[in-house]
Parts: sequence; structure tokens; C-alpha cells
Amino acid sequence: MRIGELSRRTGVSPRSLRYYEEQGVLTSSRSDAGQRHYSDAAVQRVSLIRQLFDAGMSSRVIATVLPCVDVPGDLGVAEETFTAMMRERDRIDADIAHLAETRDALDVLIRANSRHRAELSTAPEPEAQSA
Repeated sequence: MRIGELSRRTGVSPRSLRYYEEQGVLTSSRSDAGQRHYSDAAVQRVSLIRQLFDAGMSSRVIATVLPCVDVPGDLGVAEETFTAMMRERDRIDADIAHLAETRDALDVLIRANSRHRAELSTAPEPEAQSA
């Protein structure tokens, strides 16, 4: 199938599909006219790639993980994939910890702002100065 058909079947833009190829996570063959042609299996491949992107993985990590799908019986590939997934999980844990710290800092600012607003709402109005 051509890139437009793959795009329609997957809901992924042709631009993204070309990007996937540039990153080495999707392959196509080329016609004599240079048009991309994809196998029917590309639909499932794109779906998997989207799931991995949606999980927050970078194209570099996805390229490391996908060989496990392509060569499921290779222990070396499985070990490399496991290591990549553990690194990615550690990265996500660090991101979560950073976000929690950021949220806590924002909570401090929100409380301070709430107190300030309360003080302003109970403060007497300043008298108008005459010129």
C-alpha cells in the first residue's frame, strides 16, 4: 500500500510515517518512480509505534525496543530490550519525582498567594490623595 493508504488506515499523518522511516522504526520499499510502498503488516507496526510514543518513549528508545518484536527468539535482543525498557522506566520515575517536586513548589506559591489575596481583601481602602 502507498503512504496515503497507510495514513488513512492508521490515522497517522504521512509526515509522521516518513519521520518513522527516518528514525529506522518503519520500513518501506520503493517503486521505480520512488513512491513508498508498505506491507499490510505496517498497519500493526505503526499502531505499536504510536503506543510506544504515547507511553512517552523517544524514537531512539523505540528503535531499541522494536527489534524484540522483529526477532523474538534472540536472547541478546531480548536482553538489550529489557535494559532499554528499564532505563526508560527509570527515566519516567525521575520525571514523576520532578513533577511532584514542581507541584509541591507550586502549592507553596498558591498558599502564599491565597494569604496575600485574603489580606488585600480585608485591608482598608487607601484614602484618595488631593492634588
